[in-house]
Amino acid sequence: MNDAGSHSLPETLYSADAVREIDRYVIEGGHVDGFELMQRAAAATFRHLVKVWPEPGSLLVLCGAGNNGGDGYLVAASAVRHGWSVACVAVADPQRLQGDARRAWQKAESDGVPVQRWQDLEPTVADRLFDGAGLIVDAMLGTGVRGAPRGDFADLIARCNALAAPVLAVDLPSGLDATTGQVAGEAVKADLTVTFIGLKTGLFTGQGPAVTGRVVFDDLDVAALVPRSGQKPQAWRRNWQSLAASLPRRPATAHKGRFGHLLVVAGDRGFGGAALLAAEAAARSGAGLVTLATRPEHVAPALTRCPSLMVQGVIHGSELPPLLARATAVVCGPGLGQGSWGQQMLQQVLVSEVPQILDADALNLMATRVPVRAGNHVLTPHPGEAARLLGVSVPEVEADRLAAAVSLQQTFGGTVLLKGAGTVIVGDEGLPTVIDGSNPGLATGGMGDVLSGIIAALLAQTGDPRASAEMAAALHLAAADRASRQRGFMGLLPMDVIDRLPELLGAAEGVVVPAGPNSGMLE
Repeated sequence: MNDAGSHSLPETLYSADAVREIDRYVIEGGHVDGFELMQRAAAATFRHLVKVWPEPGSLLVLCGAGNNGGDGYLVAASAVRHGWSVACVAVADPQRLQGDARRAWQKAESDGVPVQRWQDLEPTVADRLFDGAGLIVDAMLGTGVRGAPRGDFADLIARCNALAAPVLAVDLPSGLDATTGQVAGEAVKADLTVTFIGLKTGLFTGQGPAVTGRVVFDDLDVAALVPRSGQKPQAWRRNWQSLAASLPRRPATAHKGRFGHLLVVAGDRGFGGAALLAAEAAARSGAGLVTLATRPEHVAPALTRCPSLMVQGVIHGSELPPLLARATAVVCGPGLGQGSWGQQMLQQVLVSEVPQILDADALNLMATRVPVRAGNHVLTPHPGEAARLLGVSVPEVEADRLAAAVSLQQTFGGTVLLKGAGTVIVGDEGLPTVIDGSNPGLATGGMGDVLSGIIAALLAQTGDPRASAEMAAALHLAAADRASRQRGFMGLLPMDVIDRLPELLGAAEGVVVPAGPNSGMLE
């Protein structure tokens, strides 16, 4: 059982169908009675509720028609036994409940829970229930519901979101697709989500991170039965804490030649900043050597900003092959533009055999070409670029981010990193990876350029495209989170993220890095 933050959550993510099949195996296999399992879920929910809100005042529990509603009825019963003021609203007619959910409703009533049907409430009474709630428990819609909520469920979701009262979601927020993370209409915006049996993929990608709040997990003491159910995970969940140990270590006798020579091809006229952000991020992420190939007018500003770079002004694509010949890896795309200069540069990169990270305008240019599969690249599209590459709309990409990333990988080969909340990474082999977390401060121009530079630097050092993409995405997010603690979200800039990279990399290496520019030198 896990009751801490995301760092202690399981690393396996399951689809809603898989979790339901695991649940069925546990019950129908005679391992645990269904009602006993429901009681365990309710007890876990109430335990976390009390831990976060020990004195919530009036508790409002909203119960739906399925087992999710049954969990809610039993949570309400626990609150009544705890001596709390409880209002329990049946969104679906409890008289029509069946099985364990019906038993839960009957137990709640026998324990003194005042259950009221939503359809029977006068508008003024309903208003008082919501306005007087100190805490709302959302047990309306479970993993079996797909598409936009309708009718009373949609109305109650909107009511929950209009209030200042905190919300605890049982298993998942109502309105969220547990498999894809899509919100087709409106979903409850929870402050805490207590989920069971197996972590659902939709909690961690798409709109999931925007509506789940903090996620805690309870295996309901059936973890040993999950592998025996035959259900396979849908994806892996990773973050910087889980991946930092994979960072390549440097021996005492290290020299720059051992950590790769990275070439950054970027920065058409007017876009020199994007090129420099990618190059500086790469330099801060451990690449032994970094060469920036850019428009000649960007050479002097780039050297002024970051003199550790080697900067080469290039006018024509024919100037690029000698630079590619020396490179261990290449990143192409930030500020590349879609004119003749950018097209020439991309063409030279694509025909080379150098491992490559393709981003931004490189992807936009690729969307106009006949797709050619390659195994030596990492594609890093945001949803808009992914939509152009696939010839679909952005909402279609966001409706199922894992499926979109898999489709891109099958079309173009290599490794695909689909950016966004709950970044998705897919390679030639193995399950997709979802990077756990989101940061609204990353919704700023230049952040993707920084990520490309980090991926390329790690690729130059490790030679492993997928591992580099996973580590880079997790490191990028962790650096943004650390910078946000000082800068907030609205004022966060790409340079702030770059500045935090040495701290995180140093900690992963076991080096104590002083905080701030005036903290003195390392000894």
